[in-house]
Amino acid sequence: MKREMRTLDFLDRAVDLYDDVTGIVAHDGTEYTYAEVNERVNRLAHALAERGVSQGSRVAVLAPNTHYFIETLYATSKLGGVFVPLNYRLDPAKIEYILNDCDASTIIADHAFADKVEPVRDGVPAETFVGYEADRIEGDWEEYATLLDGQPTAEPDRPDISEDDDASINYTSGTTGDPKGVVRTHRTESWHALVLNQHMEIRDDDTYLWTLPMFHCNGWGHTYAITGTGGTHVCQRTFDAAETFRRVREYDVSFMCGAPTVLNKLVQHYRANDGEVETQGDRDVRIATAGSAPATATIERVEDEFGWRIIHIYGLTETAPVITTSNSPRRIAERGRDLKVMQGAAALCTEIRVVDDDGADVPRDGSTIGEVVVRGNQVMDRYLNKPEITDEAFNAKVEGYFHTGDLATWDGDGMVQIMDRRKDIIISGGENISSIELEDALYDHPGVQKAAVIPVPSEEWGETPMAIVVPTPGSEPTEREILDFLREHVASYKLPAGVDFRERLPETATGKIQKYELRKEYWEEQERMIGQE
Repeated sequence: MKREMRTLDFLDRAVDLYDDVTGIVAHDGTEYTYAEVNERVNRLAHALAERGVSQGSRVAVLAPNTHYFIETLYATSKLGGVFVPLNYRLDPAKIEYILNDCDASTIIADHAFADKVEPVRDGVPAETFVGYEADRIEGDWEEYATLLDGQPTAEPDRPDISEDDDASINYTSGTTGDPKGVVRTHRTESWHALVLNQHMEIRDDDTYLWTLPMFHCNGWGHTYAITGTGGTHVCQRTFDAAETFRRVREYDVSFMCGAPTVLNKLVQHYRANDGEVETQGDRDVRIATAGSAPATATIERVEDEFGWRIIHIYGLTETAPVITTSNSPRRIAERGRDLKVMQGAAALCTEIRVVDDDGADVPRDGSTIGEVVVRGNQVMDRYLNKPEITDEAFNAKVEGYFHTGDLATWDGDGMVQIMDRRKDIIISGGENISSIELEDALYDHPGVQKAAVIPVPSEEWGETPMAIVVPTPGSEPTEREILDFLREHVASYKLPAGVDFRERLPETATGKIQKYELRKEYWEEQERMIGQE
């Protein structure tokens, strides 16, 4: 028989089977059992219903990793509304665009970020503005805690929700234009959480530390997966290396996520303290990472020095994100730990292909480059209000597959290795050069804390690589030293034209380096970037 898949199933299961288990530990240490979490969710749902939230309403949240982020997600779902998490690093203009694009009726914002909404509130459709610790916010905001006071703890009346109804809208970063709203249904969210459970090895005794922004793909789906499995959420408002290690020890954390830049910051803190940092409690720790592949040296440091186990996954906002993982003990035993830098093979119930410009599969030889396309139940439904862009994304080369824009190879085991984003491949003198390959080599240098490789103009070659490096604290590597080091690891034609040393690099909230911002600095006097679309 067929049963409708709804995101509320995850909280319902937690309340039914784990009502007395600590479901959430707030940032300040306050603990809530799943029964208490559900009561708070119900109170919020009743309060939102009084303010007009109903089936189909869009409820936007601008908040760090907090207990009330999770509460708002489930309260919105109980009313049949659509949850819209906002990136708290966006500027007011981008936030205004998003709130208008999704037609948000309600905004719930943290005191630390509400000032990004206040300047544009007269230009957005929302009529309800709720603030967490509203007394710290300039302007007229209802207090979140007061909103819950006096509301019933009983279940609100739930509308008839279909698995094909919209559940959430996650916006892409929009670094090259307006952000795109990725619409995810109850079915796609549910499927993704189930896939995540399998490949992240989530169990009911897991304690999950929130270092990954909850807004990003709804926390890569862990808002659902951890809850439905009966694990414990430990909230940390924003990432801080020292606080991460402290919470790992205090709450005996067993699982967390972090982009490669997060791993690097943890390593940096560990080494700055001469390794005198307790890295775990009584239990083993595993950490999932995504984005650009972590450097081999980073994997070795985290696994050998911290004693943690890295799980590497790959995906996009449009795919929830998990569509591949190299978390394969069988393959790692056969091929070695270096396999972990690969994005890996297709997740369960997911079909991955690597195709050429004509839509034909490239050979599985581990060297021929093509674009990754994917189809699976966890892939988005559509881009909000953008039917033409949606059609192109699903049919550009291969009909019915989402086109990722990522260039990769794949091998006989179906293991995918991303070589670059299509826009980040450097075409120098007709040769394709992967910025990721160069960055991986740079991270092996002990004097490199962060690195990005971008194309810069070249009269001779059209464009050529440039390495942009943030040195490790206390280290002062020279350009010659860096280039000599790279010469030992990559072909000579791939060598950067130079090394630009910086104090910091522009990053997204999830720690991804914004290469577009770096490229603009070098290409602003040019009519276009050679080799770019």
